Amino acid sequence: MAKKITKPSTFSVSLLFVWSLVFGWPVFSLAGPSSEIVENIEEYFPDDKGNEWHYRGRFVEGVMVQIAKKSFTNVSAVTGIEKKDGMELTVFHDTNPGDQGASDSYYRRDEAGIRYFGSKPGTVLEKQLIPYQIMRFPLEVPSAFQQLDRQGLDLGLDLDRDGQTEKVDVQARVSVLAKETVTVPLGTYHEAIRVEAHMTMRVHMSRLQQIVNGTDTMTAWFGRGIGLLKYEERQTIPSLQSESDRMIEVTEELEKATIQGKRLSRRGGKSPSKGILTHHPFDHKLQ
Repeated sequence: MAKKITKPSTFSVSLLFVWSLVFGWPVFSLAGPSSEIVENIEEYFPDDKGNEWHYRGRFVEGVMVQIAKKSFTNVSAVTGIEKKDGMELTVFHDTNPGDQGASDSYYRRDEAGIRYFGSKPGTVLEKQLIPYQIMRFPLEVPSAFQQLDRQGLDLGLDLDRDGQTEKVDVQARVSVLAKETVTVPLGTYHEAIRVEAHMTMRVHMSRLQQIVNGTDTMTAWFGRGIGLLKYEERQTIPSLQSESDRMIEVTEELEKATIQGKRLSRRGGKSPSKGILTHHPFDHKLQ
């Protein structure tokens, strides 16, 4: 399943690897002579109950000359199915996504793609955006689609302290860029699908009568037969007190996993030349 990251920053909502109410919008093909449709797409997003992924993370925050770094771990697991408005949603529990504490996230995967239905705890802004799409099927490499284009939403925060919460415009675009080799603590995987989600947020300051802009870019790699291998996220957040933008960078890399009851871990200090379970297709049907 595509992964969502939730952080309490002013200008961030969840993305996976970042990720719309505009479910019917078309995919914009970036296709050339070498474009392809990914077969057996469900193998890249395994969501059976009991699947579990252990990630090693790095969190970097600061401004131009003041940088704080820390390491953390996060365990993501499929805990079951819940029904909402007549639909079955897959529940993922993360122990510490982005080093921000535990949360539950809700997704639905079907023939049209993967949609995100929110999290617990959620935010005021997130509740106005869900459900939105984080992946479209059939998955074409390369391709892109407009994920979000919403204006005048309630940010849920009073940044300039005038007693009114600010309004915000949100735009996001998802691009499926390539198949490439990626190395994580668990090993080296070939033909991992690289996806990039880019979001811009224009916040209208009610007292100051000005607009400040924030950005959030997430790049994620998905391996066949195992799911999310790695993601990198970078946020820029304008400061109201100084001329230097605040910067946040988060990285999580897979170090071990349990998929359909099979425990995967790096052994003997050697990276496999091919992705684990590459030749073990999942017997999993789309909802």
